[in-house]
Amino acid sequence: MTQGARDTGDEGAGCSTSMLPAMRSAAGWLASAPQETVTTFLQELSDEALAALPYLFEVWALPHQLPPAGDWTSWVILGGRGAGKTRAGAEWVRSMVEGPTPEAPGRARRLALVGETYDQALAVMVKGESGLIACSPPDRCPRWIAGERRLEWPNGAEARLYSAHDPEALRGPQFDAAWADELAKWPKGQETWDMLQFGLRLGEHPQQVVTTTPRNVGVLKALLCRDSTVVTQAATEANRAHLAPSFLREVRARYGQTRLGRQELDGELLEDAEDALWTRSWLDGLRVDVAPKGARVIVAVDPPVTGHAGSDACGIVVLAVVEQGPPHDWTAVVLEDASVSGASPKEWAEAAAAAYHRHGAARMVAEVNQGGDLVTLLMRQVDPHVNVRGVRASVGKTARAEPVAALYEQGRVRHLGVLAALEDEMCLMSLRGFAGTGSPDRVDALVWAVTEGLLVPGGRALSPQIRGL
Repeated sequence: MTQGARDTGDEGAGCSTSMLPAMRSAAGWLASAPQETVTTFLQELSDEALAALPYLFEVWALPHQLPPAGDWTSWVILGGRGAGKTRAGAEWVRSMVEGPTPEAPGRARRLALVGETYDQALAVMVKGESGLIACSPPDRCPRWIAGERRLEWPNGAEARLYSAHDPEALRGPQFDAAWADELAKWPKGQETWDMLQFGLRLGEHPQQVVTTTPRNVGVLKALLCRDSTVVTQAATEANRAHLAPSFLREVRARYGQTRLGRQELDGELLEDAEDALWTRSWLDGLRVDVAPKGARVIVAVDPPVTGHAGSDACGIVVLAVVEQGPPHDWTAVVLEDASVSGASPKEWAEAAAAAYHRHGAARMVAEVNQGGDLVTLLMRQVDPHVNVRGVRASVGKTARAEPVAALYEQGRVRHLGVLAALEDEMCLMSLRGFAGTGSPDRVDALVWAVTEGLLVPGGRALSPQIRGL
């Protein structure tokens, strides 16, 4: 069948897919069978069965493209650019609409297809290379009725297009299934999503799939927190077989070390706290490619209260201080986040000592609020060659972090490459405290390092807040 015939819904020529139900039952076996077995199996298939094989998505789908088991309401597919999200959404709609024969009913008969705009929904979800028309077998291919913004399948099922610019259009219609594309980009995201939920009320168990590159928006974050939501996730590289190698090389080289790369290529949801002391876009502008020469290196340690698998991390941060000009002009580069999790006191002390020697450090500072003199005593026992000094805080974490954030704002502190775990914690530090879970041990270690390197020598020691021991 030609693309033109598909777009108009004309029946056209093409293979029959009466073999689909029987072959679907063998899909899992075929995908995991040895190559010789697969070859023999394919040779024994009829021409009709071979023609149907490309439409058996279960045979060759990637793991993140298959719906999870369970009694879920929303399936969210988070992925980088080109990770195969659109194809997964289209194939899920097929699985809901199609029956055992072209005319037989499927599980869903009234669907909503919601995109950022009507044009985007049509171009991507309906007529795109991975859209519903391109993915459907000829005898099950839906017909596009442009004047009604509607797809109609041979078995009578239909799907209507909606735009996130026009949430009121969803007030009134009702559905038994829905596909929402690029939810994180919707201009009226919460309003459109709410209207869709009120309409998802037909059938015994209405379900919806969301395909999106993640962004730090409230409607997506709230959806991910719901007990009725399941999530699959994949980076762009998961679909490398269908992407140009030059594309992957170019985008990784250009964006791999940035916030945009983690979001658009790795499919990560990167959250910044409200009133955050640091933001990722800000940190992306404070990166260097090489460590400064002739710098004075400081290692800061924020020990956990206890030492077992469930303990907080031991924050270990390495900072290089460039002592050029008067102290108020000094700058620094964070060289490494060497923090460790679930380590015993001896293990984290050894990790801190290793970082100290690895970077040729001149000084180590260790917080002693929790362990007192035992912290510095432990470090000296593990490695007597480490020049360690204990520091104690008398005010909260936010009060200590604010002067350090101000140094970042002045461009006086930069990062060597991307320090993902540390930066995640930094962007959850706000004026109201830490917005994440657990303790911000990596940030605590960073604050101690920068305070020791830039604030105390500069004649601006935070004497009411931090006291060296």
